[in-house]
Amino acid sequence: MNIKPSLLAVACALALAACSDNSSSPTSAPAPSATTTPAEAPVTMTPAPAATAGSMTNAPAGSAMDTSKGTAVVTDCATEIEGSDAMQYNVSSIVVPSSCKDFKITLKHTGTMPVTAMGHDVVITKQSDMQAVDADGVAAGAASGYVKADDPRVIAHTSLIGGGETTSVSFPVSKIQSGGPYVFFCSFPGHAALMKGTISVQ
Repeated sequence: MNIKPSLLAVACALALAACSDNSSSPTSAPAPSATTTPAEAPVTMTPAPAATAGSMTNAPAGSAMDTSKGTAVVTDCATEIEGSDAMQYNVSSIVVPSSCKDFKITLKHTGTMPVTAMGHDVVITKQSDMQAVDADGVAAGAASGYVKADDPRVIAHTSLIGGGETTSVSFPVSKIQSGGPYVFFCSFPGHAALMKGTISVQ
């Protein structure tokens, strides 16, 4: 007689445990859907590289580097930007005053690595041309500074420099006043993924 009540107590305990498992599974159900939401974010970000050009239009978009760097300082229709051994520019956008006839960009390489290992330049193109210009530049090779010779899609570009060096380029502002948006990037192989930004006239 005593055995039956204890068996009944064990059965009740098991039933309660099962109920508590069921009550916790709704709690874990939101967890998978929460996991699904982050999983969707990378899916959204996967097209972003393909739409990298579009991301750049929406200003310094898409990455922490973009939001933290801001706009280049412009004085007397000229600006100086920096490239580092960390494969980054110090700005993500350049705004050219519409009152300027010509504009000068000076690039200073603040790193120490040689041009063969960590060369930087500034190449200006239409946003829609950037990937093709970059690919053609890589194909053109180091001897050409990773910029295809006489490429009509290239609005302006500096020479390729290594650590401690400085270079500059001037170009007519009229070349970027319409038909944009326009971008600047580094043509050294692989650098354009991080070293890029927008350039516009206002």
